Amino acid sequence: MSLTVGSRTHVGHVRTDNEDSLIADSGVYLVADGMGGHAAGEVASRIVVDTFGDLVGRPDVHPEDVRDRMATANQRIRDAVLQDPSRAGMGTTASGVVRVRAGGTWHWAVVNIGDSRVYRAVGGSVRRVTVDHSEVQELQDAGLITAEEARTHPLRNVVTRSLGGQDLPKVDLWVLPPTAGERFLVCSDGLTNEVADDELARVLTSEGEPQVIADELVQLALTGGGRDNISVIVVASDSDEAVEVDTAPRGRDGEGRG
Repeated sequence: MSLTVGSRTHVGHVRTDNEDSLIADSGVYLVADGMGGHAAGEVASRIVVDTFGDLVGRPDVHPEDVRDRMATANQRIRDAVLQDPSRAGMGTTASGVVRVRAGGTWHWAVVNIGDSRVYRAVGGSVRRVTVDHSEVQELQDAGLITAEEARTHPLRNVVTRSLGGQDLPKVDLWVLPPTAGERFLVCSDGLTNEVADDELARVLTSEGEPQVIADELVQLALTGGGRDNISVIVVASDSDEAVEVDTAPRGRDGEGRG
């Protein structure tokens, strides 16, 4: 499988610090959106990407290794708070795709805690793989607000699961077979709060190279207001292997195949 990758992170127009961190290297593509202020959010998100860096370039990564990295990151954030109590309350989301071995062949593991997201484009069709762990997602699920209303709702930044707590929250993990010509978008909510899903889909399925697409998406978020840090990773597969696409609906607990 031949992959082309583009990525970009931007502080946005309002915030003075970028608390997002990302890793896009040799099979590991993940965005972490930190929270906590006083640079603590930046510390938490950096701990996550450094922890996932242990998987970069490994030929034997399995889905359980991805879960393990989430657990390890959570503990490392907790340890950092114990070392510096001024960082109490810091945490981070984490969402991404990792190449893994499942059933003896390469697959994608899509992992998520929080409200950063992973989208998948196949054959001109785009769907969101992850489910937000947020107050506004629960309001949407209950039919109380629409997706458009969620983007500007006063509770849009309140997450219901994150890394950094006493106990590790339930990790959402989907294992998907690779598909020829697919693309993944991994992003923080600094993108999705400014750019609607239909516009994301238009750009993601355009003929541009991944770096061009990543740059365009960040620019759209900045034009839309840039009220938060913005991080984007675009992963494009040039695989010629024809594999059936897994389109099964996913529940909120995120349990996929494998």
